[in-house]
Parts: sequence; C-alpha cells; structure tokens
Amino acid sequence: MKFTIKIVAFLLLVSCQSKSGKKYEQLEKINWLIGNWENKMPNGTLKEIWIKENDSTFSAKSYFIKEEDTLHDETILRTQKNDIITYSAKIVGENNDKSIDFKLTSITENNCVFENPSHDYPQKIMYKKASNNNLIATISGIQQGKKVQKTIL
Repeated sequence: MKFTIKIVAFLLLVSCQSKSGKKYEQLEKINWLIGNWENKMPNGTLKEIWIKENDSTFSAKSYFIKEEDTLHDETILRTQKNDIITYSAKIVGENNDKSIDFKLTSITENNCVFENPSHDYPQKIMYKKASNNNLIATISGIQQGKKVQKTIL
C-alpha cells in the first residue's frame, strides 16, 4: 500500500512539473520586442505596441496614422507551440479579416525572421533590435513580379 501511494505521488509530482516547468525559450529570445515602437515618416506615423500575454504568446497592435485617420489597423500574435513559433497577422479589411501565418525561419539574439512563401506580399517579415530603443522592421518579397523590400519601423 505504501509503495502504491509513493508511485501515485511521484507520478502526480512529475505530471505537475512537466506542465508548469515548460519553457518557451525560443519565444523568450525575442522578448526584446515587448514595448512601444514608433516610426514617424513624412506621410504618417507607424506604431506597434507589443505585450506579453503569457509564456507562449506575445501580441501587438499596429497602426498607421496620417493626421487623425487610421489608415492601417493590424493585430499580431506570436505564439510558440512545441518548438514552432508563428507570427499571425490580421489586417482589418484584408483577407476577409482572417489571419495570415508566417513561421519563424531564423532567430538570433537581436534578429528574427518569419516567412510565408505562399503569401502574395510580403513573404518575409524581419525584426532587428538595433539598440535598446531602436527597432527595425522590414517586410519583403515579390510584389507584381518585382523584388520589393520596405522598412516599416
């Protein structure tokens, strides 16, 4: 009887540890993205606000504002399931308001790249931490038969 209780207690302990001890190390490598980012351009201002929802999810709102009009409104989720990190972007008024997924293809201490070769444009989204208060975001791919790259942040 004591042996059975010890086995059950051990299994419960191991079960609880595996759920609560799960690490999202890949996602944590890009926690430098959390914060408020802004790029003022001649034709308007792009803002991205990133927060950590939980251990496996970061979310963001991205806006492009010209004077007082919001010309672009996007919701972004970065999630990690097992070892796969996905960047899901949903832009109001595009793709029937459904998300487009991009998979993480490269990650370093200060850089991450997400790609979706089957998407019309962009096919690649890259974030680079240039300094503690400077973030560079670039979208690129083939658009109307031409290679295009745009820095957005």
